[in-house]
Amino acid sequence: MARMSVLTRDEAQTRAQLLDVQRYTIDLDLTTGDDTFDSRTVINFTVRTDTDTDTFVELKPAHLRTATLDGHPLDPDTLDGNRLPLPHLTPGPHELHIDAAMRYSRTGEGMHRFTDPSDDETYVYTQLFLDDVQRVFAAFDQPDLKAVVDLTVTAPEDWTVLANGITERHDDGRWHAATTPPISTYLVAVAAGPWHSVRTEHRGLPFGLHCRRSLGPYLDTDADELLEITRQCFDRYHEKFEEPYPFDSYDQAFVPEFNAGAMENPGLVTFRDEYVYRSAVTDTERQTRAMVIAHEMAHMWFGDLVTLAWWDDIWLNESFAEYMGYQTLVEATRFTDTWTDFGVVRKGWGYDADQRPSTHPVAPDTVPDTASALLNFDGISYAKGASALRQLVTWLGEKDFLAGINTHFHRHKFANATLADFIDSLAHTTDRDVHAWADAWLRTTGVDTLAPHITRGDNGVCTLHIDRTGSRPHRIAVGLYDLDPADDHGRLVLRDRRELDLPQTTPEPIGKRPALLLLNDSDLTYAKVRFDPHSFTTVREHLSGLPLPLTRAVVWNALRDAVRDGELPPTAYLDTARTHLPRETDLALVQGVLAFATTQIAARHLTPEHRPAALTTLGALCRDLVRRTEDGSHPGLRLIAVRHLIDVATRPDQIAAWLADGTVPGGPELDPDLRWRILARLAVLGATDEPTIAAELDRDPSATGQEGAARCRAALPDPDTKAATWAALFHTDDLSTYLFTATAQGFWQPEQADLVAPYVPRFYEDATALAARRGPAIAEAAARWAFPTHAVDPETLRLGHTCLETPDLLPALHRRLADQLDDLARALHVRTATPQE
Repeated sequence: MARMSVLTRDEAQTRAQLLDVQRYTIDLDLTTGDDTFDSRTVINFTVRTDTDTDTFVELKPAHLRTATLDGHPLDPDTLDGNRLPLPHLTPGPHELHIDAAMRYSRTGEGMHRFTDPSDDETYVYTQLFLDDVQRVFAAFDQPDLKAVVDLTVTAPEDWTVLANGITERHDDGRWHAATTPPISTYLVAVAAGPWHSVRTEHRGLPFGLHCRRSLGPYLDTDADELLEITRQCFDRYHEKFEEPYPFDSYDQAFVPEFNAGAMENPGLVTFRDEYVYRSAVTDTERQTRAMVIAHEMAHMWFGDLVTLAWWDDIWLNESFAEYMGYQTLVEATRFTDTWTDFGVVRKGWGYDADQRPSTHPVAPDTVPDTASALLNFDGISYAKGASALRQLVTWLGEKDFLAGINTHFHRHKFANATLADFIDSLAHTTDRDVHAWADAWLRTTGVDTLAPHITRGDNGVCTLHIDRTGSRPHRIAVGLYDLDPADDHGRLVLRDRRELDLPQTTPEPIGKRPALLLLNDSDLTYAKVRFDPHSFTTVREHLSGLPLPLTRAVVWNALRDAVRDGELPPTAYLDTARTHLPRETDLALVQGVLAFATTQIAARHLTPEHRPAALTTLGALCRDLVRRTEDGSHPGLRLIAVRHLIDVATRPDQIAAWLADGTVPGGPELDPDLRWRILARLAVLGATDEPTIAAELDRDPSATGQEGAARCRAALPDPDTKAATWAALFHTDDLSTYLFTATAQGFWQPEQADLVAPYVPRFYEDATALAARRGPAIAEAAARWAFPTHAVDPETLRLGHTCLETPDLLPALHRRLADQLDDLARALHVRTATPQE
């Protein structure tokens, strides 16, 4: 098999200088069988040079039938991997015809095909980002060669075809999509199948929601909420942006086995269909879904209307959509506290990524090729970039920020732009030195650390000096909190909140020493913060007395960072959680603290002999939350507590009784999610068996049920079962990415460390071979979910670093493994640097 080539930046720049691409005419036939589909493409393009030139077009066919250029046949045998040479191109217009059979995917790349086990209905959809258009049709596959797209699709009789433009079924049985404006190849989208659809109009534009038929009743239940969020965001963006929505319709399709959260295809946004809720969820989870809707809609301007010229500017897509998604929810919907969730969930993602060896600037100087570009879709491009933009708005002012954005849209609509273009647009609207800001924030790596130094004068007046480790300028809020003398429960009241620019020119007078001085109150900047000793005592004793959730989020993040840096014992974090979380009201905070305590502290930062005590502490905390919510006043809080009480159970009796009764005493009744969650924990504890798992799958034969059963089976503490599971993961290639992930999630369990110990050294060789066979999506899943995260020891680290030296290691696997090993080394440091008791 010929080796596939990745496109380099130099090659893309050369080709962009050679060609203008006007149009893709694409004809797909989805009726040719279960393994392949037919793809016929006509590309109209112009050579801009004065002399003859050579270039190539990309495609990855199962079989290339014919290729003709200007009516002259090309030899299909000249296809070299994924490149078909186009030699001796003369100046002027050309027309390229490609006829090929293309493979369906089971890994969410290219044209993914899925058969729903609930009803045997089949669905297909495209995911062409970043360079997977080549799996569906022939293309000059780079973002700065935009073209209009005409699409025709032949599909089974009972299917509906969705695309970037409005689709219509003709008498010949073929579906035609309206011609798009100029878009990048990675944004072309098709979704076909017997969809369940909810359609409406808003401001004269067709809106649609779509999902599998088996999920139809659940979509109908939430359709009003989903459409309301969509309308609210759409209207708010039209208040912010001078350029109107640039496409002819807005469909949102919830598709199966989708690898990302969602994809911003113009006019046809695809979402993972876990966002169509089959089971009870918290309001924070609904807020997360709403944020994804807002994020993807922002991409219609940031990414689709104006698209990056090359992948080194991916932040121009993702950082802006991330910032706008959260901010627009606050401004336009009932979800007015979204920045707390950002602080709890996304901020830590960015901080962690930015402290690893694989860190990179938000806007790197160069991304050499597409394989490297794919690695930069991480916490830096999303969370750090959004945090930088939030800091920019704080420093620049929202009026000038939006004026710069609208200038940018006007200058570059339906075209491409770079960081330099964006900064020039901002500079056009403000006198501030945005070029210097960009150099400090977007071209540098790492996390600054801010620490307060308080000095008390002879007159009793204190002054504040802020020590900054790092080089970025910051505008931060400093909160001064005092204990309320009239409150017996340790309530903290805000005395003063003031904004300061860092670095300081002079110390800041703050009056008498506050009980708590909090840097970065309101979470306006991107930096780790520390406490002075007096404030740290207040935090440990009175954290839950802080008035605002966002303030508490900043404190919890500071404690999390201190644990990861080896400055705070993990048990101190657990003790603080045990004291204050039972009084917490914000769902995002409860979920975030419990998740970190369970998956990181109990599973990694504490040694195996201290894990049972940690689980006991967390179990007691969750029982307190369950007791607190017995009156039914906080169903979301109760659901979080029940979920985590299941996850930390050390004995099977209580949760087995819940499963048998079909309910938790006092509620909630067990829905499919909770039933599979209990069964998975019982499997870990050796308190269930294969017949019980099979019976549960009979009860819930859905795709989610299939994943639940795979997770439970992999978790059974039986040597033969573990061997069979390992073979399914690494030595057969028939698991979809979702089933692979579920199986891997079940395999490694801290409670089964001795049983799975022989597989730890096997992981590296087997994952390397698997990645080479199955490609980036499975490679990323293997390194993320099949990595032995519980094996926190020097030998695991040594084996991993040896693996990283393997020649030609797939970049996706190398990057994720490097990150896992850095986290492992950090966990080892925490174990040795801080007391475990």
